[in-house]
This record gives sequence, structure tokens and C-alpha cells, in this order.
Amino acid sequence: MKTILLLEDLPQIRAWLKDLLLEVFPDADISEAARVHEALSLVSAVGFDLALIDLGLPDGSGVDVISALREQQPEAQSVVVSIHDDDDHLFPALQAGAYGYILKEQARELIKLQLQRISQGEPPLSPSIARKVIAHFAAQARPQLPTEPRVQLTDRENEVLLRVAKGFTLPEIGQQLNLSRHTIADYVKQIYRKLNVSSRAEAALEAQRLGLFGRR
Repeated sequence: MKTILLLEDLPQIRAWLKDLLLEVFPDADISEAARVHEALSLVSAVGFDLALIDLGLPDGSGVDVISALREQQPEAQSVVVSIHDDDDHLFPALQAGAYGYILKEQARELIKLQLQRISQGEPPLSPSIARKVIAHFAAQARPQLPTEPRVQLTDRENEVLLRVAKGFTLPEIGQQLNLSRHTIADYVKQIYRKLNVSSRAEAALEAQRLGLFGRR
């Protein structure tokens, strides 16, 4: 891989991913972007072999960048790197042309191994994502049952929100949930965006409204 696009809005996570990419592809020229519009400009100007793309960006969805790469640079391989493992994020990304889907929660060495497999022609998929894809296609042969209305936040997001509301710092939350501080920061960003809040106080009110304080 000679040219790589890295789309991630959080500087610390972007730096962490860049270091990881350079371990796997030491001679690569990496172009960084923090917003969808920045990435789209790069796609129009630079030819890429690989793109690592976050999905939840301040100005839109990384899916738009995946679609642009598929249309303008069909040989480029787009790989999602996200905290989201739900169907609403996974399948739109795959349908847009994503070659792989990696979860940030994984251990560094596992992510590194998955990136190394790209050179061997293997799509980099986190194990839980691979199981979801298999289950999705297996379900096509079965009658679809009515589903319950979707909740606003995932279970993990509820866990993080409750701890934010209780006043724990990001490192403390990471230690409690056995996740990195960077991953917790990404969760907080998504939670604030979903709930349309911008402060810990507002988050605490939302946690109370959702009944989280009554949970263990």
C-alpha cells in the first residue's frame, strides 16, 4: 500500500491509527482528514490504495466517502474503523463498497493483524462483524419476525453515559469498562451527538430521563 487515506475526527485516535498503519505499511504516504468534506476533496485530488474510514463525523457520514471512492477510485479498498457494530452502521457501509470493517475496541495487535491480511487479499473483518454478516444472509432464508422499536442508545453507550453522568473521568470509565481512553472518547462523542447535548450536565439529565440511575 503506497497511498492511504485516514479519516478520523478525533486527533488522538487519528494519531494512534496512523502509527499503526505505519507499522503495517512503513513506506506508505498517509493523507489525513478530520471531516467528510476534507476527505472528499482528497479523493478528488489523490489516488489511494487504501482508506481507513470512521463513520460518525461532525459534518456527515463516512459512508459518503466510501461511495465516492467506489465511484472515482474503484481499485481503492475502503476499510471502516469504528466503534459501531450495529446493523444500521454495518450494512450501509458494506453496501456503499466497504472492503472491510474493523472495531476500535479490539486489541492493537488484532487490528494490526487484520490490516496485514489486506496484502494477502483477505478482507479485514472483526470476528463479531463476520458473524453478523453470516447471520444476516442466513436470515434471508427465514421468515422475518416483527422487531421491537429501536432504542436510542446501545447498551454500551448507556453504560458510558451513566458513568459520565456520575462524574467519572474518561480514563476512569475506560478502566471500569476495560476499554481505552480513546474508545471512551469516541463513545462520548457519539452519545452527545445522538442526544444533542454538549455538556456533562445535559448528559446527566438525559441519563436520568432514560432511567439509567436505577440500573446497576
